[in-house]
Amino acid sequence: MSIQQLPGHLINQIAAGEVVERPASVVKELVENSLDAGSDDIHVDIAAGGAKLIRVRDNGSGIDRDELSLALARHATSKISSLEDLEAVVSLGFRGEALPSIASVARLVLTSLTAADDVATQVEADGGEISSPRPAAHARGTTVEVHDLFYNTPARRRFLRTERTEFGHIEKWLRRLALSRPGVAFTLTHNRRTVLKLPAAISREQQLARLAKLCGEAFADQSIHLEHETDGIALQGWIALPTYNRSQPDQQYWFVNGRSISDRTLTHAARHAYRDVLFHGRFPAYVLNLAMDPAGVDANAHPAKHEVRFRDGRRVHGIVSQTLEAALRDTRPGGHAPAPASIVRYPEAAQRPMPLPGVERGGPANVREALTGYGALGGASAALRVDTDPGDVPPLGFAIAQLAGVYILAENSDGLIVVDMHAAHERITYEKLKKSFDDRVIVRQPLLVPVTLAVAENEADLVEQASQDLEALGLSVDRGGPSTLVVREVPALLKDSDVESLLRDLLSDIGEAGSSSRLEDASDEFLATMACHHSVRANRRLSLEEMNALLREMETTERADQCNHGRPTWTAISMAELDRLFLRGQ
Repeated sequence: MSIQQLPGHLINQIAAGEVVERPASVVKELVENSLDAGSDDIHVDIAAGGAKLIRVRDNGSGIDRDELSLALARHATSKISSLEDLEAVVSLGFRGEALPSIASVARLVLTSLTAADDVATQVEADGGEISSPRPAAHARGTTVEVHDLFYNTPARRRFLRTERTEFGHIEKWLRRLALSRPGVAFTLTHNRRTVLKLPAAISREQQLARLAKLCGEAFADQSIHLEHETDGIALQGWIALPTYNRSQPDQQYWFVNGRSISDRTLTHAARHAYRDVLFHGRFPAYVLNLAMDPAGVDANAHPAKHEVRFRDGRRVHGIVSQTLEAALRDTRPGGHAPAPASIVRYPEAAQRPMPLPGVERGGPANVREALTGYGALGGASAALRVDTDPGDVPPLGFAIAQLAGVYILAENSDGLIVVDMHAAHERITYEKLKKSFDDRVIVRQPLLVPVTLAVAENEADLVEQASQDLEALGLSVDRGGPSTLVVREVPALLKDSDVESLLRDLLSDIGEAGSSSRLEDASDEFLATMACHHSVRANRRLSLEEMNALLREMETTERADQCNHGRPTWTAISMAELDRLFLRGQ
């Protein structure tokens, strides 16, 4: 064939292959247009899973009658006008491809009214042909109706799944968009049945209610609200406590400047922040919006705008990881502020530190040392509980007994507290070990026989670029050739580890996210093992003073709600729950 210019309609259909993957893609593009128009009330009506009808109605600024036909022209947009605008995109849509692409594979009706017009205007597109504008009845805003999706491309229509499956994708996308814009009301119907009705959520309580409706009551009940800004980057949203975790990453929502995206840098940063508190193989849950200078984000990195590219990914990764990690440090009994020991009235006999029976002296992780020297220890007696004001009772209350040599039973102002004493003391010991090693200069261990690795040339380049960072972490790696690396020194803690596997994992992380925490993770794993072996074991009988010492220590230890392996260290049973269990008052 000779080279020829493709007709405009075919060009639109080719573009539609990137923009319109399925009915959910149409909903996403149209709702994003509505959000860009300043809408705060959006209705989405679906018939037959979107194959028969998709209608999106909003109360936004509308489209001028003289520009309505132009809105269906390819690469026509009101959102950018220069290269400078493209490099700092603040709107969700900007390419001017969505409407003409949709119109090329469906029958489309566009109706709109602006504040400056008295009468709405409507145009239709069918088979690439656009009708002349005509008056229509419509409130201020815009309605886009998409009929018979893929009617003129039967091959693509055959690839649509069942009605239920396609609607499931639509609902999933709308829920995601609703999470990104809590101040916007959304209504979704399918075959004239209301499936989702979300009023605008302005206050924190309303936003939490929306979170519960979209992600579940359990997520909302076990989440922390996060709001932090540093160095021109603001992170806001909700992160689930480690006790609420998933078998897959299905509740991880990232929004960058209001745009729903999937990004490996952000996902890796969150995974790194949760590394110390999640059970192996489990995934954290969160709904987070990152706001930053649009010039630092390339929103044009993906045809469907599902991904972005950061101009300084390492900086973004570091800020996100540190912010989330700081929030998770306060996952301890009593929330984000430990109860001051000075307000608690302890019996005089409880002021003396009591050693655990049978524990030998010596060693940095000695249990006796771990449970002493941290201020007043709490004893427990019936008299104490009677004359202590409810406001003076610490979060974990006071110990009353030990169960099966494994659990500490305590009473606080709300009811019963059950503590896994080994898991709790394991976290306490681990945090002390980490702090003691963080406060020291990293000790290096030269390898008697340097380890040589054959790698890809681009991987060797990555190591060369990150050599200073690796040196700071105690890892000395030289480049022995275009595709050869030589490991000469490792952190002393990791002298017995598999150096080759560690470096290959590190290379994988740097290639994926621009940074790696493998060395810190491996060191922490070693310290966690030490903590596990030096913690209070099951069947160790403790006195009330020792139990209370452990409870007070938990209240001031970072991440004390979980052990090093992500298991919960304690749980609470309220008096109301106990009353229901025993049918009291019924």
